[in-house]
Amino acid sequence: MKLIKTTEELSTFCDYASQFEFVTIDTEFLREKTYYSQLCLVQMAVKDNNPESAVIIDVLAHGIDLSSLHKLMINSSIVKVFHAARQDIEIFYNLTSVVPSPIFDTQIAAMVCGFGEQVGYDNLVKSITSNSIDKSSRFTDWSRRPLTKEQLDYAIGDVTHLRDVYEYLQNQLEKNGRISWVEEEMAVLTSENTYNINPYDAWRKIKVRTDTGKFLAILREVACFREEYAQLKNIPKGRVLKDDALIELCSVKPTNYDDLKRLRLYNRGNKSQELGEKILKAVSNGMTCAPENHPSVSKDRKKENKNPALSELLRVLLKSSSEKIGVAQKLIATTSDLDRVAAGERVGTVFEGWRLEVFGRDALNLCDGKIGLSADGHRIKIINVS
Repeated sequence: MKLIKTTEELSTFCDYASQFEFVTIDTEFLREKTYYSQLCLVQMAVKDNNPESAVIIDVLAHGIDLSSLHKLMINSSIVKVFHAARQDIEIFYNLTSVVPSPIFDTQIAAMVCGFGEQVGYDNLVKSITSNSIDKSSRFTDWSRRPLTKEQLDYAIGDVTHLRDVYEYLQNQLEKNGRISWVEEEMAVLTSENTYNINPYDAWRKIKVRTDTGKFLAILREVACFREEYAQLKNIPKGRVLKDDALIELCSVKPTNYDDLKRLRLYNRGNKSQELGEKILKAVSNGMTCAPENHPSVSKDRKKENKNPALSELLRVLLKSSSEKIGVAQKLIATTSDLDRVAAGERVGTVFEGWRLEVFGRDALNLCDGKIGLSADGHRIKIINVS
């Protein structure tokens, strides 16, 4: 293992790595006090006996230029292998506005290969290689220097074992004819839309119990302001307003700073009057929004749990299908997917690609009364009704 601290060393390794079919990658970062992740280390490894085939890049080293690393990330001839790739890819996208490609996510591949729901890296390594991962440095401040030997050993282990995990999963996918299944999932991870956050849509991620137009209009404006302010100041959204305080604002609808200060949830933490006035402006924008421009809860949300009995039958069918093909249930369909299908939804990922073949078509037939479910010992059996 080599610790890279200079531009020249990084460029040399990236040239060396570009000769291989794949490179394993992991990152260490901090995000507790910022909106955007603060990248601290990048670990990389290629499949070679060279003692410097695995490296740790100190991205905080003075004067280091990461251009050669970014170039490697978009080299189309090299597969970039991650475990639970989304956050790592988001970091590189925020740095360069380009999504690394092509990629391979071993967590998703493991779900396709029968290792269960969102299997952790250490469990996956142990299952495939019988090696144990030392996680003693998992909760550490990666921005502090110098790095200890224990930190370096922990960090490099996240990519050295990943080489064997990748080759095993790739072989399993080829043997089972499921390469295309994983490729469909990788298409989502390599889409810029996955990482582009539209502040005006931030309200959709907040769970609320009311769907009145004016309430949602205020929620949209305040959530949009919170997202933009957090991005601008690079601070966590919760430092601006927590979700429960945001919902309280939408319910009470304060019109002046004195009213705002009286709110119990808003007053947690020290907030400036300047910030308060901006929040009041967002509330006002929502209150004066014309009714025809009010947002509405998506049809998906309204349809959920509309037919709970059918949803339960679909859950049984999903479990049976999952066990039959050895693929994690969550990767095939989520609980919300099933509720929407039960409510009459006939579009979405359940009815596309490999999911249609392994579950979607049977789900449609079950909803239409063309098939039924029966117990056969410890198994669930599909019965043709018509």
